[in-house]
Amino acid sequence: MSDPVLSPVLSLADTRLSLDGNAGRVDILHGITLRVEKGETVALTGPSGSGKSSLLMLMGGLERATGGSVHALGRDLTAMNEDQLARFRRDNMGVVFQSFHLIPTMTALENVATPLELAGHADAFERAEAELAAVGLASRAHHYPSQMSGGEQQRVALARAAAPRPAILLADEPTGNLDGANGQAIMDMLFGLRDRHGATLVLVTHAPELASRCDREIRLRDGRLEGDALRAAAE
Repeated sequence: MSDPVLSPVLSLADTRLSLDGNAGRVDILHGITLRVEKGETVALTGPSGSGKSSLLMLMGGLERATGGSVHALGRDLTAMNEDQLARFRRDNMGVVFQSFHLIPTMTALENVATPLELAGHADAFERAEAELAAVGLASRAHHYPSQMSGGEQQRVALARAAAPRPAILLADEPTGNLDGANGQAIMDMLFGLRDRHGATLVLVTHAPELASRCDREIRLRDGRLEGDALRAAAE
């Protein structure tokens, strides 16, 4: 078995994804091969429908590849069952979506702490309070999602993703539902959380200013890799 310290954090080899739709089988991704190293920040870019979000879902084990392989932290995600995938994500990954996916009947503090409690962390609420403070929401900890703006809800989602201190942080259009000012604030917080926890960050974005902050930009078109550029500043 390869040394997980030396192995890439994420590795895809000839990875394909096809889904059944009303019009029959649709090929979404065509033979994607790439590696993401420890500590990298990677932007997945490309036009709508190019397969960016699908690729991110494969990396997180939220979608199952129909060909090739997907490895994360040296583990083969394609060989895991749903329970194993859920535990692996819980212990190793934080995921932020464009839609916030908060539980409406729980406060901000409970939304962040509950997954930690389910994972067996005795300090779940203390850690949740610290993460909410880190995204500037210490005073909103006991508010419900309906009492918060979209920007505040996305901050809660960021705190929830970062609270387990994951090795891998995945974000799918994290600023897509926010105005310019809130989007900028979320970008700053996302990179701040990444720096604070040392996570490897992969994000899907249409925003050039967000992509430009990453070490590397991987461009997709029609389900295929169109380009893979390392920023000069990161070389």
